[in-house]
Amino acid sequence: MKRIHFDNLSKNWFLITILILSIIFLLFGIFELIPFENPKINKGISGIGFLLQGLFISRMFWYKNYVQWNKKGAVIRINSFTIKSLSFDQIKATELNDKKLIVIKTNGNNVMFDLNEIAESDSQKLNELIIKNTIANNV
Repeated sequence: MKRIHFDNLSKNWFLITILILSIIFLLFGIFELIPFENPKINKGISGIGFLLQGLFISRMFWYKNYVQWNKKGAVIRINSFTIKSLSFDQIKATELNDKKLIVIKTNGNNVMFDLNEIAESDSQKLNELIIKNTIANNV
């Protein structure tokens, strides 16, 4: 059975530090806050900032099954190349039946995830994560 890689953005201080560093590098490189004799140094500094941003954004493509969430919503990629984004305040209910997770939104649309090759513990964890954050936003 395949596993899902879960990534909580709110509690991952390493990623938050990388984002802050990339913003600092971009600001210093683009606006040339420190004048260097060689102008290529500023381009290199901004290049490092763009590289750090690219590494952060590409994390979801490192794993075939990936869930990234914070208190507002989740980005889910399971058994496909496409990514589905869910906002927790727009979720009405979830159903986990026959290795299929169905998320019912408040506007009536359904989002279905096929969990055939996914470990049962990870399927339960994904369902509980969505339910917990949906309840927290509706209270």
